[in-house]
Amino acid sequence: MYGFEALTFNIHGGYLEAIVRGHRAGLLTTADYNNLCQCENLDDIKMHLSATKYGSYLQNEPSPLHTTTIVEKCTLKLVDDYKHMLCQATEPMSTFLEYIRYGHMIDNVVLIVTGTLHERDVQELLEKCHPLGMFDSIATLAVAQNMRELYRLVLVDTPLAPYFSECLTSEDLDDMNIEIMRNTLYKAYLEDFYKFCQKIGGATSEIMSDLLAFEADRRAVNITINSIGTELTREDRKKLYSNFGLLYPYGHEELAICEDIDQVRGVMEKYPPYQAIFSKMSYGESQMLDKAFYEEEVRRLCLAFEQQFHYAVFFAYMRLREQEIRNLMWISECVAQNQKSRIHDSVVYMF
Repeated sequence: MYGFEALTFNIHGGYLEAIVRGHRAGLLTTADYNNLCQCENLDDIKMHLSATKYGSYLQNEPSPLHTTTIVEKCTLKLVDDYKHMLCQATEPMSTFLEYIRYGHMIDNVVLIVTGTLHERDVQELLEKCHPLGMFDSIATLAVAQNMRELYRLVLVDTPLAPYFSECLTSEDLDDMNIEIMRNTLYKAYLEDFYKFCQKIGGATSEIMSDLLAFEADRRAVNITINSIGTELTREDRKKLYSNFGLLYPYGHEELAICEDIDQVRGVMEKYPPYQAIFSKMSYGESQMLDKAFYEEEVRRLCLAFEQQFHYAVFFAYMRLREQEIRNLMWISECVAQNQKSRIHDSVVYMF
């Protein structure tokens, strides 16, 4: 079917593709970020954002502003855009858009379970949850003592239910088990999303395969680095890697036996797309790795807009908007704490 999407795509998808490309034009540019970096306080940031798509969301906020308020209102803009697109979507686009939410659902489940383990107030935890990942029974997560209860009492009626088949153990929930649960869920989610995109076919399959493969490879690297020096065995580590991506299967074999960051670097430098990412880092350091991965992801997401008649633009827009919110949070925190010299450390420019 690849190459013939233009014949039928606009019947159901033309309006929404036009909408999402319009939203993309409203993302902050390098000039906007340069102006934001000059701001002296959070009210200056609000004033600059008033000329952007965020203006109507921040206009009624009283001074003094807080970073959390700016992030909350910017996230509300993202949620409104998403809900508008979802309301207008028909199958299979509506299912594709639902898949975009599942990652936030997993993060929310982990946040609530971890917070409950450390005896945090459930209401306070719910306020920290991402609005795209909310579902009806989320507040009752606090009662679960192990994975089976978590599934039986709460998650069996949510879209995450199929992903829990590999997590069902009777072990009590502790920090280690919760992290393993997060990564196992993400593995199942990414593999399921990947299969769904393959089923759609055409340009959607081609572009989303690249984006999801990059996400799977990034998670494999992060799992490896974060599990160095822990009690996680090589076999357990390998089970958390997704069964697709550029590193699958031989890169996974090598990552599973890495014992320090330089060994991880040695594995990744064998793969040309990741060689450039690791060349930005000095030996023995991993602090800049997240930013380098984010920059590469943004580059790939922007390329998704170069083709027409596919669903990957919706995924790309949501991810770019989320990156923009991370940028705004970092800039706001640096300004609020009078650390302007560090502003450029974590800002990822898009256009």
